[in-house]
Amino acid sequence: MIDKVIDTNVVEIIGKISSPMSFSHEMYGEGFYSFDLEVPRLSDSVDILPVTISERLIVNMDLSLGNYVEIYGQLRSYNRYINNSSRLVLTVFARDIRALEDEEEIEELLKAPNEIYLDGYICKSPIYRTTPFGREISDLLIAVNRPYNKSDYIPCIAWGRNARFCEKLLIGDHIKVWGRIQSREYQKKHNNEEVETKIAYEVSVSKLEYIENDNNRIDDCEKEL
Repeated sequence: MIDKVIDTNVVEIIGKISSPMSFSHEMYGEGFYSFDLEVPRLSDSVDILPVTISERLIVNMDLSLGNYVEIYGQLRSYNRYINNSSRLVLTVFARDIRALEDEEEIEELLKAPNEIYLDGYICKSPIYRTTPFGREISDLLIAVNRPYNKSDYIPCIAWGRNARFCEKLLIGDHIKVWGRIQSREYQKKHNNEEVETKIAYEVSVSKLEYIENDNNRIDDCEKEL
């Protein structure tokens, strides 16, 4: 049963370590560390993605800046409380990692460096909009179950005809999505007019499947958030 739940959230990324590894937290005597991974896009730009990994997976592994690795895991979320307000934080939780040294293998793997699959439920009413250039976008929040009665809440963006389709989805609708994780800078203005640059993480959806006649709807998902 646990393996089935894990299969609802699958991430595979290949990239270059772009920040020193730092201690994140400890759970049940197991230490976890975090670092950033620079993952290239096919458009020649890059996404900088946060990774969390157990100390037990990186014994005798060189995770120096500039080294390439292949990571298999999940995209997880948790709430961080800052100044009495809750903020949704995303990280790639590594379940396995492999150091890459062969240049030809790295070049081949970087042809598809960023893939994610999610099987979950619409958690807030989708927001449909168009860009100043007329491109259609729908913002989604998907709840994905994992073991021990926990869920991850993953922001997603659908484009074009997928965006038009998502506009009609209801809270609790069951969908599957395929795409990539992307990082995006945005600016937030504070009351004192100070502008702060922040980074958001989301899934850019390339393929979407709607699951009909599902009896496992999460109708009160919006209340849980």
